Amino acid sequence: MTGTISRLPDLGWMLRPLTDIPGVRHAVVVSEDGLRLGHASAADLTGPVAELSVAEAESLAAASAALTMTGRSTAGLLFGSGAGVRQLMLESDHGFILFTSAGVGAQLGAATETDADVGLVAQQMQLLIVKIGSHLSSQPRDPVSPSS
Repeated sequence: MTGTISRLPDLGWMLRPLTDIPGVRHAVVVSEDGLRLGHASAADLTGPVAELSVAEAESLAAASAALTMTGRSTAGLLFGSGAGVRQLMLESDHGFILFTSAGVGAQLGAATETDADVGLVAQQMQLLIVKIGSHLSSQPRDPVSPSS
């Protein structure tokens, strides 16, 4: 049993407007099924994750997929099946993590400091999606052929 895997272009360069916002540490684009499509970190960061590595961004992509599915299940319980999830936000002792739908099958995420203007970050995420959302989309992978 084999499927077709095509190499996706790295979309991290598109995230620079987000990482230029004061207090935004990292930004990622991930597919809804947990693949990293691109990531970027703000310049001159200090702290435990001064720059998001590919491995860390891939782990974040998997976590995003899990959070999205949990959010969908929760929304379905409260609002009925088919209730979509537009945004997710986590607040930790060290900052905020925001995920929002970004085109077909993709999520845009940002990690901020605790003192970041989360409203501004969420607004800029939406503006970025409007500007380049078609590039952020992730089409479903090719189905696996049972005869291969």
